[in-house]
Amino acid sequence: MIEENQLAVTSASGVVFAILPGHPGWIESTFCKRECSRYVCSSDKGSLCTCGRTWTYHKTHGIKNFGVSEEVWSPFHHTVSSPTDSYGTIDFLGGPHPNKAQFIRLGFDSRPDQIFQLLTHEWGLELPKLVISVHGGKVNFKLNPRLKLVFKEGLLRAAKTTGAWILTGGTSTGVTHHVGDALISERSPRLRSGRVVSIGVAPWGVVENRASLIGRKKDVAYQSIDHPRSKFAALNNRHSYFLLADNGTVGRYGAEIALRRKLEKYISSQRLPARTNCSIPVVCLVVEGGMDTIRTVLEYVTDSPPVPVVVVEGSGRAANLISFAHKYAKEMEESSTALDGIREQLLAEIQKTFNISQSQTNKLLAELLQCVENVDLITIFKPSESSESKSLNQLDRAILCALFRARYLTAAEQLSLALAWNRVDIARSEIFIYGQEWADGALEEAMMEALARNRVDFVKLLLEMGVQMAKFLTIHRLEELYNSKQGPANTLRYIVRDVRPHLPRNYSYSLIDIGLVVNKLMGGAYRCSYTRRKFRHSYTDMMKNSTKETPSCNVLNHGLSQYIESGHLSLIEDLQYHVEPSHKMFTQPFNELLVWSVLTKRQDMAKLMWHHGEESLAKALVASKLYQAMAIEAADDDLEVEISDELRSYAAEFDREALELLDYCYRQDDDLAMQLLTCELSNWSRQTCLRLAFACNHRELLAHPGSQLILGDLWLGGLRTRRSTNLKIVLAIICPPLILQLEFKSKKELQLMPQTEEEHMTDLNDEGDPSEMNHHSSSCSSSPIVSTQTDHIKANKAKRANTFKCVEPSNSDDPECNFCTNDIDSDINNLPPSQTDSIEGVKNIHSETIGPGCAALHHHHQLPFTRKLLEFYAAPITKFWTWTIAYFFFLAVYTYTLLVRTPPNPEWNEYYVIVYIASFGSEKLREILASEPVNLKRKLLVWASSMWNCSDAFFIVEFFVGMILRNHENTLDHGRVLYCLNIVYWYIRILTILRVSRFLGPFVTMIGWMLQRMVYYVTLMLVVLMSYGVFRQSVLFPHEEFSWFLVRDVFFKPYFMIYGELFADDINPPCGNGTNPDGSFNPDMPPCETGRWLNPLLMTAYLLMINILMLNLLIAVFNSIFLKTNVHSHKIWKFNRFAVVMEYDQKPALPPPFIVMNHFRLFTQWCRRRYAGVKESYDCGLKLFLDKDSLERLNDFEEESMEGLVREREVKHNQTNEERIRLIGQRLDGLNSKFDDSHHPDNALILVDSLESRLNLLERAIERATNTCLAFNDYVISQESFRQSSSGEKTASVTPSEATTVIASALDGEKWTSTPAHSETSSNNSDNEPIEGDESEHGDTMAHKDSFPKMLASGNKIVRRASTSHLLNRKQMILKRQLTEVHDEEENNRKTTMSSLLFRANSRENHRPFASAKVVAEAERLRELEGDVYHMMEGVIRRRRHRDSENLDASLDEMIRATPIQFEEIGTSTDDDEMDPNILESLAIDIEDSPIMPEEATHDALDSNK
Repeated sequence: MIEENQLAVTSASGVVFAILPGHPGWIESTFCKRECSRYVCSSDKGSLCTCGRTWTYHKTHGIKNFGVSEEVWSPFHHTVSSPTDSYGTIDFLGGPHPNKAQFIRLGFDSRPDQIFQLLTHEWGLELPKLVISVHGGKVNFKLNPRLKLVFKEGLLRAAKTTGAWILTGGTSTGVTHHVGDALISERSPRLRSGRVVSIGVAPWGVVENRASLIGRKKDVAYQSIDHPRSKFAALNNRHSYFLLADNGTVGRYGAEIALRRKLEKYISSQRLPARTNCSIPVVCLVVEGGMDTIRTVLEYVTDSPPVPVVVVEGSGRAANLISFAHKYAKEMEESSTALDGIREQLLAEIQKTFNISQSQTNKLLAELLQCVENVDLITIFKPSESSESKSLNQLDRAILCALFRARYLTAAEQLSLALAWNRVDIARSEIFIYGQEWADGALEEAMMEALARNRVDFVKLLLEMGVQMAKFLTIHRLEELYNSKQGPANTLRYIVRDVRPHLPRNYSYSLIDIGLVVNKLMGGAYRCSYTRRKFRHSYTDMMKNSTKETPSCNVLNHGLSQYIESGHLSLIEDLQYHVEPSHKMFTQPFNELLVWSVLTKRQDMAKLMWHHGEESLAKALVASKLYQAMAIEAADDDLEVEISDELRSYAAEFDREALELLDYCYRQDDDLAMQLLTCELSNWSRQTCLRLAFACNHRELLAHPGSQLILGDLWLGGLRTRRSTNLKIVLAIICPPLILQLEFKSKKELQLMPQTEEEHMTDLNDEGDPSEMNHHSSSCSSSPIVSTQTDHIKANKAKRANTFKCVEPSNSDDPECNFCTNDIDSDINNLPPSQTDSIEGVKNIHSETIGPGCAALHHHHQLPFTRKLLEFYAAPITKFWTWTIAYFFFLAVYTYTLLVRTPPNPEWNEYYVIVYIASFGSEKLREILASEPVNLKRKLLVWASSMWNCSDAFFIVEFFVGMILRNHENTLDHGRVLYCLNIVYWYIRILTILRVSRFLGPFVTMIGWMLQRMVYYVTLMLVVLMSYGVFRQSVLFPHEEFSWFLVRDVFFKPYFMIYGELFADDINPPCGNGTNPDGSFNPDMPPCETGRWLNPLLMTAYLLMINILMLNLLIAVFNSIFLKTNVHSHKIWKFNRFAVVMEYDQKPALPPPFIVMNHFRLFTQWCRRRYAGVKESYDCGLKLFLDKDSLERLNDFEEESMEGLVREREVKHNQTNEERIRLIGQRLDGLNSKFDDSHHPDNALILVDSLESRLNLLERAIERATNTCLAFNDYVISQESFRQSSSGEKTASVTPSEATTVIASALDGEKWTSTPAHSETSSNNSDNEPIEGDESEHGDTMAHKDSFPKMLASGNKIVRRASTSHLLNRKQMILKRQLTEVHDEEENNRKTTMSSLLFRANSRENHRPFASAKVVAEAERLRELEGDVYHMMEGVIRRRRHRDSENLDASLDEMIRATPIQFEEIGTSTDDDEMDPNILESLAIDIEDSPIMPEEATHDALDSNK
């Protein structure tokens, strides 16, 4: 029976532990060692026992049993087991810090489940996600430097990215030594953060200095150095865990083989954690190796289930043999047929590699052929030689892909493994391939696992593969994500405790709890959708309909009912709702996942969710606000400072993202960008981006030109003025008729402006009944407004799309008047996006910009007189000046009241002050009741968050206290004093008016910040002041009785000393016992107090601290604040401008004391609504209400801008210096790799062979050119001999075509045939016998020369000479041009070959000296041949110049002077003696007619030489 504290694994036979893991005696009671118990003489080692020890050793240890003759020693029968006595920690010496490793000596037949518990329970290892079993040679061998580097990087990357265990032989020999070298970069292999778990399974009997390891829980200092002549091997110092298998033998391998294989098989039967259904995979990695390695590979591929094998090609011996056999087995469908053809070659390679007998060779060949029968189970890894494919051909990739190619895993299991390994590259290339079939819900489960494990790249990949987040995200899954223990540490639990004080121990968060957390963090009037009644009813219904309630569901239901009973959710607005399916609850799933990512501090995941979905600008601002609030909560909870700083950095990152997105949108389309800022966000508590930016204190975004244009437009309201705006407004307030002289916006423009919900509903009602326009105010200063039902709002929004009436065309000739707004609206959807923007610009154009012929249209858009009055007094700028004028008048009256004598009874001026402050107080009460939060407590908290509101409330109460005291005769003076104190605040309150100014506003902000810093200074000053004040009072006046004046005396004089009032008379007052200082008697002289002389000393120190140190510190702090604020003064003013605009937009039009009329009207409306039973809505924010089509177009624009911003960033990133340097580094690495390969001896031999073949080819080409010149020379000589023949004989000549044929035949070594130009010569040539030419590689030039005159001397083989001389001239020029081309081509090839040849020869002089000498000899030979060719050509031309023939002299001179003629001219000749183009082509010499060394090698040589 498995206990709770044991690992949840079972074996086939059942496991019952007497002592639980973790107990001090568990290891000794579980694992044992083996000792030889019977001496069996070894046949091959004389007196040694088969166990490897001598008879003396056995006798010393009390073993006297002899084995019988021919007895076979066996560890099962000839050894005894006893509790292990060797386990503890090894400290490997030799480094700056000793590397520590755990070790244990255990029996070779130990149970694998116990070993697994030792690793995971005792030694604290996490479950592996992959096991890499490295096999290879046990003796030391060398790897190619490049292969060793690839092996090191690939093995480390595979282990670190997947959390794998590496199993090796443990000793510092053979392949294990190379694995240890790969682990050198892991400075602390036992650290949990990114560590590589390397476990060495070594035989106890071969461990060097194993006697020092004997001991229980022993710390052993171990030196990992092998002795050259020792048969033992030291442990590798880069491994972190050692399992030393003991079978009773000494100096013999083999005890670890079975133990290691059983452990691997047991691990492969364990399941991976979390949601994965597949077991832990095992991969075998083969590097070099001997015959045992081939047998090990055979065991792996034939096991059940089989284990995939990765073979490193080029590492040597067994690995190369397996690679060679696998290559041919993979090329042919029938591997046995293919391998039968290379059986002899394999036998030779095996014999050469291992030097074994024929019988052993045949046996090993059979095992090798059996291994490669399973082609899919063996993966051959060969490092890529090109840098481009280097990333695709890496060892870690080969190891992981080998599992998928084994084909015993389903697609879902493969994806689970890739998720566990966090290898999205493997998933993209090996799993998500064409034709892959997926079970229902498999991708959704993978998405859930990727989100929980914070696998950002996998989430991105799954989104690309078509996972629908709207269908994926449900309430259950979202709650599971919030309650997941995976991922980074976060502060969510601390914040939940604030909203749910008494949480159970295993409490699971519900979405309602998360909604309360979001409300707390966002602050203000923000209401998360999880706390609204619509969602609450759907949530409750879903819980009730659950067929099976889990404990977590019970907790959720309990928490929900508790909140409902406590009234936390009873006041949430009542909306019309219907219960929707779970997968339809979240219409914007990326918004919900963004909030989840932020609350759980998954920044990368939050960035991914920000990139996807709609409302990207709003999501960035919400994320910034949440991070800022979480940083404040982390600081208040006294968490680590790094946590708060990290959260603030995340918030700053989202601030930058929001600003860059807004700037990009503004550059694309400024109108749509401004709509993004003011559009109502139904998914974010019906906020706007401007309000969210103000909530998260995003100054840069509010200072953006787009934001300032909106604020400037809102500040003017319905007015349109440009110059002297303030003066015009003040004059219009003083003289109302001047209002008609002001310019106002059109009705269309007012509808396109942000407005409150009340104004929006008023506009919709006015469109239905224009007569009711005068009965509605456009001010948003009312108390709670009527909230219509959702269907009515939707209907009105649909109605708004058709509110623009068609204007009849004017009779004017101006074409700009002839348009209809309804036609524009109807045609916008049919236009491309590029034209849609222009049409929208036409719709938004001001009436003053339309041509003079549009008077009718302009008049149609003009506001009526009553609407102008309402828009004027409702404009925030008008309210500001109205309230300012009334406030200064109030201060003037208040000042007059206090400066004159206070009468017993109040007069008119005092009554005015009382009414003003009372009405001002009623306005503050209206602000509380009309604020957006629903709960009264929340209203008070939001209202009190402003310092000015708290100060207003305090001094209003203080004023009425003074008024009550003033009305009584006895306390009139006290009341007047309170009045005097009260007016101080009202004068200070002028600062709220000055903040509107562009120049004074930043200074007001500076004063506020300085006051906050001055609080800390006052605290420090109070400490110093108290220390001196108490000392001074107690020393100078030691006989005082207690009174409250003592407190005054302690602070009074020391405080004023700060400002220079030193009270010099009191520093060291005169004193004496009735005598003056001159000795005269004075009875009034006070006695001297003890210690009075200390007062001047401490006063000196006090003044130094206060006047010099503290004051200068305060000045420095104020100077720092000023400098920092002055730099960003324009941003500060623009940021505060939003608060001013929102404040005055919500104020009533009439200032105090006339504001009571507005309050009376609002109270009457509220009573009517209460009597009618209409619910209240408290949304007074300025928003842009868009219809469905406009909102969809706006969202599309935002998504397109988001994609454009991503592309723009990629372009900028590729142009950065860092990226360029990285690319250059990659290219240099590739060149360096090629250069290193060229130094290898094998590659050098290949290069020499290639050079030799190229030189031979050049020799043949030069020889052909030589033959051409000789043939041409003979032809000229024969022509001269014919000319000198006797006149009696019939003169005959050889036609040019005939001579050319002879020359071509001489060059090509083919048959000698004549091709006459006329038909009568054909019969004569038909009887000729062909003369075979020399077809050897070098040709026989003399044979050509001998046969040529014979042919010319034969009468029946000679035809008449051509009648035209220019044909021969043309053919001679063609021949010369071809010879020139041959020369140029030979020169280019000679230069290329010589450059490459000399560079390679010089760079490899130390490696192969024989190559340099050979290259130089070939180069000299090439130069000699080239010289011979040119000497021969010069002789030919020289002879032609001195010939006597008249016809040929002119042609020769023309041949020398003229330029070459193109081949096309020859083809178009109409002469009968025209030369055949095919014959001309036979004269062309191609020196590239056979495959030679690749072009890449030549280019590399040239680049290297440069």
